[in-house]
Amino acid sequence: MIENLTFNVAQLLKEPIGATRTGQVVAALRRLAPDLAQSEAAPDGAIAGPVRLMHIDNGVLVQGFLTGQVTLPCARCLEPVSVPLDVAVEEIFTSTIDLLTGRVVTPEEEDRALWIDEHHILDLTEVLRQDVLLDVPLHVLCREDCRGLCPTCGENLNEGPCNCEPETDPRWASLAELLKKSE
Repeated sequence: MIENLTFNVAQLLKEPIGATRTGQVVAALRRLAPDLAQSEAAPDGAIAGPVRLMHIDNGVLVQGFLTGQVTLPCARCLEPVSVPLDVAVEEIFTSTIDLLTGRVVTPEEEDRALWIDEHHILDLTEVLRQDVLLDVPLHVLCREDCRGLCPTCGENLNEGPCNCEPETDPRWASLAELLKKSE
């Protein structure tokens, strides 16, 4: 897969404020956000979509909507679940070089991920990584009625019951004795 996460914006920054360019972003999720627990059996997920770059008075505004798929483990049974990703991107990138004078400019923006480098390259990698991680659901289920794993033997209860004896909570032992006596 050919990734496209960087854009040369030198020409765009020379144009009047309001000038725009469009581009296509493609990124492999395994490389972009390795912290996602992708299943080894699942193919590499990708995120892709169009972005619009607009020259604004203090840099470049990037807007876009990217879609893709990621495979995550079910929160109850750990089976792989394919989850759609819909990531909205909207960030302002600030130039570090004044195009008219060629002088180095230190942007007021503290986050270096939002800086356009000295070669006028705008890199979306870190911004997309953060946006993808924010978009991934925290609690994924393979199905609504997933029964999960047996806490004793680890058997997947969706495939049938296990042979474990249910553990009795010692706090209920007195009541269990009363039930036995009443029978």
